[in-house]
Amino acid sequence: MALTGRIPQDFGNLLFLVSLDLGSNNFHKNLPQEMARLHLITFVDLFFNNFRGEVPSWFGFLHQHQFQCHIPVSVSNALRLERLELFGNTLKGNIPEEIGNLHNMNWLSIQFNQLTGSIPLTIFNISKIKVVSFRGNSLSGKLPNIHGNIPTRLSNCSQVQQLTLSENKFDGPIHSEIGSLTNLQVLALGSNHFTGIIPQQIGNLVNLMELWMEGSQMTDSVPISICNISVLQVLSLWRNNLSGILPREICNLIKMQFLYLEKNRFTGGIHKEMSNLIELEVHDCYDTNRGPGVTSISNHKGPDAILF
Repeated sequence: MALTGRIPQDFGNLLFLVSLDLGSNNFHKNLPQEMARLHLITFVDLFFNNFRGEVPSWFGFLHQHQFQCHIPVSVSNALRLERLELFGNTLKGNIPEEIGNLHNMNWLSIQFNQLTGSIPLTIFNISKIKVVSFRGNSLSGKLPNIHGNIPTRLSNCSQVQQLTLSENKFDGPIHSEIGSLTNLQVLALGSNHFTGIIPQQIGNLVNLMELWMEGSQMTDSVPISICNISVLQVLSLWRNNLSGILPREICNLIKMQFLYLEKNRFTGGIHKEMSNLIELEVHDCYDTNRGPGVTSISNHKGPDAILF
């Protein structure tokens, strides 16, 4: 049975509390100010409730509320904070530079809000950060240029395992420095306005399992260095301006499960060695001007999943 009502002010007396899970209930109104006394707390789970009001500065994990405000600068006071997740709210304005003071944070995910401006470069000075996700906002380039480029100080956070910037307004090139994030497992840059080539250094990401670069304005050919990523399972490059012939070596990526290449300008045929990709579940090459393609083939592994 779900709990209802307001969170009692007495929670603020639990001074030694380090973890609080009140998710999947029907709590409403504001979070009590007395909870600001919980200086030892590192994890707060309040997902699927009906809270309103200002986002507090002491939280660890918030998911699916309807906070309607800016991210407060005072969030930088939560020095023990390890995980911050704000999903599907109506947060507006810029991400405060001071968020980079949270040196214990390893997970930062603020997805599907209405944030604008750039990603503060201070985030990439957090030595423990492993997940950075800002999918589904209206973020653009670093200040002072409102439509600048993806941050260029990525090498400061080589321990990052997931970088998700999809569905924003970033533009400009994808810098070669992206190749310094050698621990990346997920790189999602799709549905932005990136231009230029896919850098050869992408092949340095030997731990990468998912690469999402669809829905931008990338040009030139697919770099053969991508074929160095032997653990790659998802390659999504559809709806760009890529051209040339797909490197035959792509057929050596035997871990591949999802391959999206349609709506580009590729030439040549589909390599028969594609049948070696026995884990392939979706191979979508429709509308690439390469002749017959395959679209939406799912839940079917092995050579029969590829039609020529």
